[in-house]
Amino acid sequence: MTKLSYGLVIMIFFVAKSMADDGMAETLQMLHDTCVGETGVAEDLIVEARIGNFADDPKLKIDDGNIDVETIVAVLPQHIVGDAEPIIRSCGTVKGSDDCDTAFQTNKCWYNGVPQHYMLA
Repeated sequence: MTKLSYGLVIMIFFVAKSMADDGMAETLQMLHDTCVGETGVAEDLIVEARIGNFADDPKLKIDDGNIDVETIVAVLPQHIVGDAEPIIRSCGTVKGSDDCDTAFQTNKCWYNGVPQHYMLA
């Protein structure tokens, strides 16, 4: 995935739980379907990750280890910025064994910091 795609996927994590707009729901579903189609990740792994059970499966990991904190913070819905921004900034980029694992470890950090706003779409 490209850095831009990664940013869009990350946006899904924080927006999905708080969205009410049907148009946004359709967009997020499209991004979900694209990501699942590209990675082949099993839906049950996504369901488990939504509640904090992150399987160490390469298909659940994203292959771009560059975490653009400023972009992620910029797309956060205003009503969760106060809770999510400090966690995103404090996690920064959690280095893993490779780029893919870095993205995975960073997402786990975000979940642990703000589980109420985290949603793996």
